[in-house]
Amino acid sequence: MTELELNRDQYLELEKLALGAFRPLSGFMDEDQFRTVVETMRLPDGAVFPLPVVLDLSPEQARAARGRRRVTLVHAGCEVGEIAPESFYGCDKLGTARKLFGTDDVAHPGVAHFLRLGEVFVGGPVRLTQRVELDISPFELTPERTRRLFAERGWTRVVGFQTRNVPHRAHEYLQRVALEHADGLFVQPLVGRKKVGDYTPDAIIAGYRAMIERFLPSERVVFGILSTAMRYAGPREALFHAIIRRNYGCTHFIIGRDHAGVGGYYGKYDAHELTRRFEGELGIEIMRFCGPHYCAVCGGIATEKTCPHAATAPEAVSDISGTDIRAALTNGGAPNASLIRPEIVAALRDVDLFVRADEA
Repeated sequence: MTELELNRDQYLELEKLALGAFRPLSGFMDEDQFRTVVETMRLPDGAVFPLPVVLDLSPEQARAARGRRRVTLVHAGCEVGEIAPESFYGCDKLGTARKLFGTDDVAHPGVAHFLRLGEVFVGGPVRLTQRVELDISPFELTPERTRRLFAERGWTRVVGFQTRNVPHRAHEYLQRVALEHADGLFVQPLVGRKKVGDYTPDAIIAGYRAMIERFLPSERVVFGILSTAMRYAGPREALFHAIIRRNYGCTHFIIGRDHAGVGGYYGKYDAHELTRRFEGELGIEIMRFCGPHYCAVCGGIATEKTCPHAATAPEAVSDISGTDIRAALTNGGAPNASLIRPEIVAALRDVDLFVRADEA
């Protein structure tokens, strides 16, 4: 039987498909699904789905797989599943990148990764026969497990929170506001493939364990990582993240400032606007929050909706930027305690903080 060797990124996509994280998908996208999603952010049946989920192959791999009813999928020396290949296709990658990311600039990490994919995509239903135990596996929960946990706790309003950063005061503020309106909070940091300079899984896990144990009501918080790739697709990825959290059992999802953005490619609240286009169709309610900042006049964390001082006393306002906090930590400094708790910084002291090389 023909075998395809999956890299880590491809294996994690297979795993999420099989576990139901990407429902309604049950396999890698065929050509019709791919083109409809790229053009309309919908699957052919009309269901909202904003980003492709594809298995990319080299021309040699595609030739070996064509005509096969089943192809075995292998990762790290283990047989992990199979695909029933139904569709082999390609695309104009630059043109597709412009539609998915709003740019074809290779400095954009999502574009750069998309352009590096193999020339041929194969679509078809998949089956997972074995999960590979990874270093991050103990911290990951399946959609079936989280739904059961929420039900056991009697939660009917569950807010999902996406992040790729260690916890800082802005995110803490959003989480606390969400807890005022919900039975529980599901903190699910994304720890799959990311760009150089982003936080490592170890740093994110260490930071959030300290945060939840010391500063949040732990009985009202569930923590579990999401091992899938960052696409850096801004508004489209915000939609994608909402759909994933719906599949994990959340009823609400927070979308803040420049969700899933990178550099200056997207407007600060473009993701808010895009999600409004699909209001009522997502199966999850979007909580659109403005970006919190620290205001010395107000004496704490606020947003542009609750604090006037960005306009009247801008010197008193400090944006809480993950980029700035990363820079301070990189240089061995102690970031301002009004931006990130010293206890979080302490929890990171002996942890490798940042991704140093491109990941597959």
